[in-house]
Parts: sequence; structure tokens; C-alpha cells
Amino acid sequence: MTDKDQNFHQQVSEYYDADADMGFEKRAEANPFLDKIRNDFRGITTKYSFSSVLEIGCGPGFDVVWFASNFPETQVVGVDISEHMVALANSRIKKQKLKNATALKSDERSLLEHFGEARFDMILVYFGALNTVENLSKAAKIIENLLQPGGKAVLTFVNKWYWREMLVQTLKLNFSIAFARLKKDWGGYSPQRHLPSRCYSPAEIRTAFKDFSILERKGYSIFYPAWYNYKKWLSKPERAEVLWEKDQKIQNGFLWSKGEYTLYVFQKK
Repeated sequence: MTDKDQNFHQQVSEYYDADADMGFEKRAEANPFLDKIRNDFRGITTKYSFSSVLEIGCGPGFDVVWFASNFPETQVVGVDISEHMVALANSRIKKQKLKNATALKSDERSLLEHFGEARFDMILVYFGALNTVENLSKAAKIIENLLQPGGKAVLTFVNKWYWREMLVQTLKLNFSIAFARLKKDWGGYSPQRHLPSRCYSPAEIRTAFKDFSILERKGYSIFYPAWYNYKKWLSKPERAEVLWEKDQKIQNGFLWSKGEYTLYVFQKK
């Protein structure tokens, strides 16, 4: 492991430790737009069968607890690079008295050491944890090795080509924000804190996961509000719902990949 590798992962860990300490859990629970997107991720995931689930970037454990509670015969493991997020996740697991769930601190480099090959038949990455890995192709190979033959991975990515943000911020003359996602180092959502991260286009994702079959893909917040703008839309839920339905109708066109997030269901060959 090089000093550069260690420094990169340390920065990511410290960023999310601070997020946990600044009330990330409560903010997320109060965000109906985040919740709607999360539930759609879950709906896609549960179309497939699974008995052993790994969530990479589990945060405070929302999805670890949800899957463990709703599928009590399934073993669910969450990992996160942030020690503070893992503590929140384990507290949530303990509060729910779940015996089939656990969370631990790890980054992508150590997952095979923790679990070994072909351990899981489902791997989840919700809300873009793979945007903070140092090398997406290496992460893809690790995920492939962790999966059982025929296993599925439901992976979401912060999208490089988020046209709505580009247009709105350009009209506001905020050019640094409008085109921030196109840079090699994105920086994350917060203008005050820097997150070592990178946004990916669909072509880059397909290249990194070229050894997988793609079962389905979907785009999010093309017209529907991005989760981080939720306060502006709390008084307009009916209008937001119209935009959600508009997103659903254009999934077969080229605009599907021009929203804030993309989701892929990959299958190990």
C-alpha cells in the first residue's frame, strides 16, 4: 500500500466521520426525496433472489436494517470506510435486535481479506459509494470475486452527465459548480468540505464492469429533484410527483443517463 493510497482513503474516512458527527442520520431520515429514491433502489433489488447480502458504503445502516428486517432468513453485512458511520449502523442493528445483520469498518481494498471469495449472492452500493474508490476497475474486480457465480450487484453511481445541474448552474453563472462533475476530482456535494471522489459516465461504468452481464439500468433525478435540494420542494409534493413520473417514462430514451444518479444491476457471469 502506497502513502498516496493511504492518504486518499484516510481523507474519505475523515469526511464521512464528520458527516456522521454533523447529524447525517437525522437529515437523511427527514428527507422524503432521498427516501423515495432509496425505496426505488430497494424495489429493484428485491426483484432478485438472495440469501447473503453485502452493502458497501452502508452509512448509518438504513438499508442493512431494512433488508435484515424484511428478509430474516438472509444474512446481511454492511461495511463502511467511516468508523463513526459503522457505529451508527451497529447501534441501529442492536436497537432492532437483529441477529442476522452486522456492520464493520472496511474500504474496498480489504473486503476479500474479511470475507473471502464467492461469499455473497447480492452486493449493494446505494448512493454512490463507488464514486469514492481510487480505482473503479479494481473495485469491480473485487466485487466480482466476492460474488458467487450468477450473483447480482445493484450498484448506483453519482452521474457525470447531470444535465439539469449543468443547465441551472450555467444560467446562474456558477460555472465551477456547473462543470465540477466533469473533473477527475469532483469534490462531493459540500462547498465547504472536499471529498476525494469522481463522477462516472455510463461508458466508464460499462468499461470497468465489462466482465459482468447488465440485467437492467435506470436513471434518477433527470427531472425529479435531486435529494440535496429537497427543502425547495417540500411545499410542492404534487409537482415533484409529476416529475418523478416523467422520469419513469423516459427510461428507454437517451435522457435516462442524464440525471443525478445511474443504477445498474450486474450479474457475475
